[in-house]
Amino acid sequence: MSYFRTRQGGGILLLVLAVFAFALLDTSTKIATALAPTLMLLWFRYAFQAVLTFALRFPVQGRSLLTTPNPRFQALRGVLLLITSACSFFGLQHLPVGEFTAMVMLSPLVATALAAWTLKAHVSRGRWLMLATGLGGVLFVVRPGGQVFSWALLFPVALVSAYAWFQVLTSRLSGEENPYTTHFYTGLVGALIMTPAAVFSWSTTALLSYWYWFIALGFLGTFGHLMLIRAYARASAPVLAPFLYCQIAFATLGGWLVFQHVPDALAWVGIAVIAASGIGNALLSAQELARLRRQ
Repeated sequence: MSYFRTRQGGGILLLVLAVFAFALLDTSTKIATALAPTLMLLWFRYAFQAVLTFALRFPVQGRSLLTTPNPRFQALRGVLLLITSACSFFGLQHLPVGEFTAMVMLSPLVATALAAWTLKAHVSRGRWLMLATGLGGVLFVVRPGGQVFSWALLFPVALVSAYAWFQVLTSRLSGEENPYTTHFYTGLVGALIMTPAAVFSWSTTALLSYWYWFIALGFLGTFGHLMLIRAYARASAPVLAPFLYCQIAFATLGGWLVFQHVPDALAWVGIAVIAASGIGNALLSAQELARLRRQ
């Protein structure tokens, strides 16, 4: 237990807490979107994040919370995460939580490839191998005739693309922006864009009847991202990255407990391959970082 009192150990605990919140968010989303208008829920999730972040951080940071040297990048980052959430909210209406999450966890591998293209970052052969292995795992999950093979697979495909670009942009901004400022603007951009859609689909009856699901989605999304920020403030990305894949286990467990869904045998193989490739990619990052420090 003493290890978890260190900065790295505390970062790991915070990260596991974050991905647990994200798994609960996905499970709650699948329930809530069957009860209330999806666009209204999506607006509330981002409005909650913007309001809560402002309430918690403005007394501490003052006007510096609103100061950003990269307003266009902040807007683009907010749009990308909104696209990610929209794909999740609509995709989870048609796909099981566990398999959906497993496919989404391909995002860090795709982000590595995009970083090589856009940021001219060096990507080793081992990383390309991990990406190819992860894609092979996805084919086991989404194979024709499987439990999840349908048109709805377009949602996780779009989500992986948007979230990979989101990660690349976050990496680009990480050394220049206060993380809480970025968190606030992400919520604000999402809320502003979704406001017209929320007005168009507004249902006071749904809000009064299922207000607790609105609160749950807003809280879990905001809490998860705040824990993620705190985790990366305590520990390095290579240390934390393998633990991101706990989300697959949490999501699959939630799918079983709440929806009585269990992936078939080949889907289990695909999920394991995706997780293994992601962990392998993280371990390669740790090795590369260690070599750079020795030079």
